[in-house]
Amino acid sequence: MNVEGKNPVKEALDSNVAISKICISKTAHDLQSIVDIARKKNIRVDFVDKAYLDRISESKRHQGVIAISKDFEYCSVDDILQYARAKGEKLFMLILDGIEDPHNLGSIIRVAECAGAHGIVIPSRRSVGVNATVLRTSAGAANHMRIANVVNINDTIRALKEDFVNVYCADMNGKSIYDSHLEEDTAIVIGSEGFGVKQLTAKLCSDVLSIPQFGKVNSLNASVACGIICYEIVRQRTK
Repeated sequence: MNVEGKNPVKEALDSNVAISKICISKTAHDLQSIVDIARKKNIRVDFVDKAYLDRISESKRHQGVIAISKDFEYCSVDDILQYARAKGEKLFMLILDGIEDPHNLGSIIRVAECAGAHGIVIPSRRSVGVNATVLRTSAGAANHMRIANVVNINDTIRALKEDFVNVYCADMNGKSIYDSHLEEDTAIVIGSEGFGVKQLTAKLCSDVLSIPQFGKVNSLNASVACGIICYEIVRQRTK
Protein backbone atom coordinates (compact mmCIF):
# COMPACT_ATOMS: atom_id res chain seq x y z
CA MET A 1 0.00 0.00 0.00
CA ASN A 2 1.25 3.47 -0.87
CA VAL A 3 1.40 6.43 1.49
CA GLU A 4 1.13 9.61 -0.56
CA GLY A 5 1.88 13.26 0.18
CA LYS A 6 4.35 15.16 2.35
CA ASN A 7 2.59 15.07 5.70
CA PRO A 8 1.29 11.47 5.46
CA VAL A 9 4.77 10.22 4.53
CA LYS A 10 6.34 12.17 7.42
CA GLU A 11 3.74 10.71 9.78
CA ALA A 12 4.44 7.22 8.45
CA LEU A 13 8.17 7.69 9.06
CA ASP A 14 7.58 9.06 12.56
CA SER A 15 5.21 6.22 13.52
CA ASN A 16 7.55 3.48 12.31
CA VAL A 17 5.23 2.14 9.60
CA ALA A 18 7.03 -0.63 7.69
CA ILE A 19 8.28 1.15 4.54
CA SER A 20 10.26 -0.65 1.86
CA LYS A 21 11.24 2.47 -0.11
CA ILE A 22 10.34 6.08 -0.79
CA CYS A 23 9.94 7.46 -4.30
CA ILE A 24 10.57 11.19 -4.70
CA SER A 25 10.17 13.32 -7.80
CA LYS A 26 13.47 14.47 -9.34
CA THR A 27 12.03 17.96 -9.65
CA ALA A 28 10.94 18.29 -6.00
CA HIS A 29 12.82 20.92 -3.99
CA ASP A 30 11.16 20.85 -0.55
CA LEU A 31 11.40 17.21 0.50
CA GLN A 32 14.92 17.08 1.91
CA SER A 33 13.64 16.51 5.46
CA ILE A 34 11.91 13.31 4.28
CA VAL A 35 15.11 12.19 2.55
CA ASP A 36 17.13 12.83 5.72
CA ILE A 37 14.74 10.88 7.96
CA ALA A 38 14.55 7.98 5.50
CA ARG A 39 18.33 7.71 5.25
CA LYS A 40 18.69 7.78 9.04
CA LYS A 41 16.29 4.84 9.18
CA ASN A 42 18.14 3.07 6.34
CA ILE A 43 15.09 3.27 4.08
CA ARG A 44 15.84 3.25 0.37
CA VAL A 45 15.13 6.53 -1.48
CA ASP A 46 14.57 6.51 -5.25
CA PHE A 47 14.49 9.74 -7.24
CA VAL A 48 12.07 9.21 -10.12
CA ASP A 49 10.28 11.09 -12.87
CA LYS A 50 7.04 12.79 -11.86
CA ALA A 51 5.28 10.76 -14.56
CA TYR A 52 6.12 7.58 -12.65
CA LEU A 53 4.58 8.96 -9.45
CA ASP A 54 1.50 10.05 -11.41
CA ARG A 55 1.15 6.52 -12.74
CA ILE A 56 1.39 4.68 -9.39
CA SER A 57 -0.54 7.26 -7.37
CA GLU A 58 -4.01 6.25 -6.22
CA SER A 59 -5.06 9.66 -4.92
CA LYS A 60 -3.43 11.62 -7.77
CA ARG A 61 -2.28 14.13 -5.13
CA HIS A 62 1.11 12.74 -4.21
CA GLN A 63 2.90 16.13 -3.87
CA GLY A 64 6.06 14.59 -5.32
CA VAL A 65 6.53 11.80 -2.77
CA ILE A 66 5.15 8.28 -2.30
CA ALA A 67 6.23 5.79 0.35
CA ILE A 68 5.82 2.14 -0.60
CA SER A 69 4.69 0.33 2.53
CA LYS A 70 3.19 -2.97 3.51
CA ASP A 71 -0.56 -3.32 3.82
CA PHE A 72 -2.12 -1.57 6.81
CA GLU A 73 -1.88 -3.72 9.93
CA TYR A 74 -5.22 -4.05 11.67
CA CYS A 75 -5.49 -4.96 15.34
CA SER A 76 -8.10 -6.99 17.23
CA VAL A 77 -10.98 -5.58 19.26
CA ASP A 78 -9.31 -7.02 22.36
CA ASP A 79 -6.18 -5.00 21.54
CA ILE A 80 -8.28 -1.83 21.76
CA LEU A 81 -9.81 -2.90 25.08
CA GLN A 82 -6.41 -3.76 26.53
CA TYR A 83 -4.98 -0.42 25.36
CA ALA A 84 -7.69 1.52 27.21
CA ARG A 85 -7.17 -0.55 30.34
CA ALA A 86 -3.39 -0.15 30.20
CA LYS A 87 -3.90 3.62 30.16
CA GLY A 88 -6.28 3.39 33.11
CA GLU A 89 -9.04 5.06 31.09
CA LYS A 90 -12.69 4.28 30.39
CA LEU A 91 -13.08 2.80 26.92
CA PHE A 92 -13.78 5.24 24.07
CA MET A 93 -14.43 3.28 20.86
CA LEU A 94 -16.12 3.92 17.52
CA ILE A 95 -17.87 1.19 15.52
CA LEU A 96 -18.45 2.11 11.87
CA ASP A 97 -21.40 0.44 10.18
CA GLY A 98 -20.57 0.44 6.48
CA ILE A 99 -18.66 3.66 5.78
CA GLU A 100 -17.86 3.38 2.07
CA ASP A 101 -16.34 6.79 1.29
CA PRO A 102 -12.56 6.75 1.98
CA HIS A 103 -12.60 10.51 2.60
CA ASN A 104 -15.23 10.08 5.31
CA LEU A 105 -13.28 7.23 6.89
CA GLY A 106 -10.07 9.28 6.83
CA SER A 107 -11.83 12.24 8.43
CA ILE A 108 -13.38 10.02 11.11
CA ILE A 109 -9.99 8.51 11.95
CA ARG A 110 -8.48 11.98 12.18
CA VAL A 111 -11.09 13.37 14.55
CA ALA A 112 -11.10 10.16 16.63
CA GLU A 113 -7.34 10.33 17.08
CA CYS A 114 -7.49 14.02 18.01
CA ALA A 115 -10.26 13.31 20.53
CA GLY A 116 -8.29 10.51 22.17
CA ALA A 117 -10.40 7.53 21.08
CA HIS A 118 -8.78 4.21 21.90
CA GLY A 119 -9.78 2.52 18.67
CA ILE A 120 -12.12 2.07 15.73
CA VAL A 121 -13.90 -1.05 14.51
CA ILE A 122 -14.83 -1.49 10.84
CA PRO A 123 -16.49 -4.44 9.06
CA SER A 124 -14.50 -6.41 6.52
CA ARG A 125 -17.34 -6.33 3.95
CA ARG A 126 -19.42 -3.51 2.47
CA SER A 127 -17.02 -0.97 3.91
CA VAL A 128 -13.91 0.82 2.78
CA GLY A 129 -10.66 -0.36 4.35
CA VAL A 130 -7.60 1.70 5.18
CA ASN A 131 -6.08 2.58 1.81
CA ALA A 132 -3.90 5.37 0.43
CA THR A 133 -6.80 7.84 0.20
CA VAL A 134 -7.82 7.12 3.80
CA LEU A 135 -4.24 7.58 5.00
CA ARG A 136 -3.95 10.88 3.19
CA THR A 137 -7.33 12.21 4.35
CA SER A 138 -6.55 11.23 7.94
CA ALA A 139 -3.38 13.40 7.72
CA GLY A 140 -1.40 10.46 9.05
CA ALA A 141 -3.72 9.83 12.03
CA ALA A 142 -4.39 6.29 10.78
CA ASN A 143 -0.79 5.43 11.65
CA HIS A 144 -1.52 6.26 15.31
CA MET A 145 -5.01 4.75 15.61
CA ARG A 146 -5.84 1.15 16.52
CA ILE A 147 -8.27 -0.10 13.89
CA ALA A 148 -9.91 -3.53 14.06
CA ASN A 149 -11.35 -5.19 10.96
CA VAL A 150 -14.09 -7.66 11.96
CA VAL A 151 -16.31 -10.07 10.04
CA ASN A 152 -19.50 -9.16 11.92
CA ILE A 153 -19.98 -5.97 13.91
CA ASN A 154 -23.16 -7.33 15.52
CA ASP A 155 -21.13 -10.10 17.14
CA THR A 156 -18.65 -7.44 18.27
CA ILE A 157 -21.46 -5.41 19.86
CA ARG A 158 -22.78 -8.48 21.69
CA ALA A 159 -19.29 -9.26 23.04
CA LEU A 160 -18.75 -5.67 24.17
CA LYS A 161 -22.06 -5.61 26.04
CA GLU A 162 -21.11 -8.86 27.79
CA ASP A 163 -17.95 -7.02 28.87
CA PHE A 164 -20.14 -4.24 30.38
CA VAL A 165 -19.43 -1.71 27.63
CA ASN A 166 -22.26 0.76 26.87
CA VAL A 167 -22.88 0.59 23.12
CA TYR A 168 -24.86 3.50 21.68
CA CYS A 169 -26.29 3.93 18.20
CA ALA A 170 -26.06 7.38 16.62
CA ASP A 171 -29.34 8.05 14.81
CA MET A 172 -31.86 10.83 14.29
CA ASN A 173 -34.59 9.12 16.32
CA GLY A 174 -33.07 9.01 19.78
CA LYS A 175 -32.54 11.09 22.88
CA SER A 176 -30.27 14.10 22.72
CA ILE A 177 -26.62 13.27 23.12
CA TYR A 178 -26.43 16.23 25.51
CA ASP A 179 -28.76 14.37 27.90
CA SER A 180 -26.59 11.23 27.87
CA HIS A 181 -23.91 10.02 30.26
CA LEU A 182 -20.78 8.92 28.42
CA GLU A 183 -18.18 8.83 31.17
CA GLU A 184 -18.16 5.02 31.46
CA ASP A 185 -16.85 2.43 28.95
CA THR A 186 -18.50 3.56 25.71
CA ALA A 187 -18.70 2.47 22.08
CA ILE A 188 -20.56 4.59 19.52
CA VAL A 189 -21.99 3.04 16.34
CA ILE A 190 -21.87 5.41 13.37
CA GLY A 191 -23.93 4.47 10.30
CA SER A 192 -23.15 4.63 6.61
CA GLU A 193 -23.48 7.80 4.54
CA GLY A 194 -26.70 6.81 2.78
CA PHE A 195 -28.49 4.35 5.02
CA GLY A 196 -27.43 5.02 8.59
CA VAL A 197 -27.12 2.22 11.13
CA LYS A 198 -28.71 -1.09 10.06
CA GLN A 199 -31.95 -1.94 11.88
CA LEU A 200 -30.69 -5.12 13.56
CA THR A 201 -27.48 -3.41 14.63
CA ALA A 202 -29.44 -0.51 16.14
CA LYS A 203 -31.65 -2.94 18.10
CA LEU A 204 -28.56 -4.54 19.65
CA CYS A 205 -27.35 -1.20 21.04
CA SER A 206 -27.99 -0.08 24.60
CA ASP A 207 -29.66 3.15 23.50
CA VAL A 208 -30.01 5.57 20.58
CA LEU A 209 -28.41 9.02 20.72
CA SER A 210 -29.20 11.96 18.47
CA ILE A 211 -27.58 15.29 17.65
CA PRO A 212 -30.19 18.09 17.89
CA GLN A 213 -30.79 19.74 14.52
CA PHE A 214 -32.71 22.91 13.77
CA GLY A 215 -32.26 23.49 10.04
CA LYS A 216 -34.17 22.30 6.99
CA VAL A 217 -31.61 19.59 6.14
CA ASN A 218 -32.23 16.62 8.42
CA SER A 219 -28.92 14.78 8.27
CA LEU A 220 -25.23 15.42 8.87
CA ASN A 221 -22.22 14.02 7.04
CA ALA A 222 -20.98 10.91 8.88
CA SER A 223 -17.59 12.41 9.72
CA VAL A 224 -19.14 15.69 10.94
CA ALA A 225 -21.62 13.83 13.16
CA CYS A 226 -18.78 11.69 14.46
CA GLY A 227 -16.78 14.80 15.36
CA ILE A 228 -19.67 16.29 17.34
CA ILE A 229 -20.20 13.02 19.23
CA CYS A 230 -16.49 12.50 19.94
CA TYR A 231 -16.11 15.93 21.44
CA GLU A 232 -19.24 15.58 23.56
CA ILE A 233 -17.52 12.52 25.05
CA VAL A 234 -14.38 14.60 25.57
CA ARG A 235 -16.43 17.39 27.19
CA GLN A 236 -18.14 15.03 29.61
CA ARG A 237 -14.91 13.31 30.57
CA THR A 238 -12.89 16.47 31.08
CA LYS A 239 -15.46 18.88 32.52
